[in-house]
Amino acid sequence: MGKISVCIATYNGEKFILEQLNSILIQLSLLDEIILSDDGSSDKTLSIVDDIKDGRIKVYSNEGEKGFTKNFENALDKATGDIIFLSDQDDVWVEGKVNKMVLELNKYDFVVSDATYVDENLNITFGSHIKHQNMKQGLIRTIFLPRYIGACMAFKKEVLEFALPFPKKSKYCVHDYWLPLIAELYFKFNIIEEELLLFRRHGENASNAGLKSPYSIIHRLNVRIYTIIHLIMRSSRMFK
Repeated sequence: MGKISVCIATYNGEKFILEQLNSILIQLSLLDEIILSDDGSSDKTLSIVDDIKDGRIKVYSNEGEKGFTKNFENALDKATGDIIFLSDQDDVWVEGKVNKMVLELNKYDFVVSDATYVDENLNITFGSHIKHQNMKQGLIRTIFLPRYIGACMAFKKEVLEFALPFPKKSKYCVHDYWLPLIAELYFKFNIIEEELLLFRRHGENASNAGLKSPYSIIHRLNVRIYTIIHLIMRSSRMFK
C-alpha cells in the first residue's frame, strides 16, 4: 500500500471536525497525510485542528474562489499520496474503511463505498445510501442521475492527475459529479456495497448530497451540457 492522502474541505466545522479527524487518524499510518483546506472559517475549526498536534495534518487556506468544490480542489492539488480519499468535515469513518477501500484499489482505479445516513447525533435515519437512492454504476446513469457521495470516494493518483484542474464553472460541475464521471469514462471503477461511512445530515451541511436537488430543470440541463463538453475536451489527454 502506498502513501495515503485524505483531502478535507472545511468551513466553520468546529462542531464535528474533532470527531471526524479522530475517526480518520486512527486508520492511517505515520507516513500518510491529511490535507485540510479551509475556506475562511470564522469559528474555532482551525484552532481545534491545531490543538490535535499531529504532524500528519497539513492545513492550507483556500485563497481562490470560495465554495466547497474549489475548496476540495485546493486540497487535492496539495495531495502527495499514491491513494486519495475525500472526506467531509462532519461525518465519521467506520472502522476498517481505509483498509477495505485500499484493498479494492488493488483491482480498480476508483472506488466508492456505501454510507449510512445518520442524524446530528449519529442515530441511523435512512440507513444505506445505495438502497435509499437506488445507486447503480454506469456512465449514462451517472450523468443524468448522479447519486455518488464524494466522502465515499477513494482513487489512485493517476485519476486525480487526469481530473485536475476541475472545469472552471464549479456551479455547473461540482467535484463529486466530475470525479466519478472521469473515473467511469477513463478508468476502472467499482462500487463497494458496504457502509463504510456515517453520513451525517444536519441543518448546516454545505451540500445537499443524497437529498432531493434544489435546482431548477434549466440549471440541471446546463450542468449536463457543460460537463459533457468538458468530458469530451478532457479526452484529448488520452492521445498526448
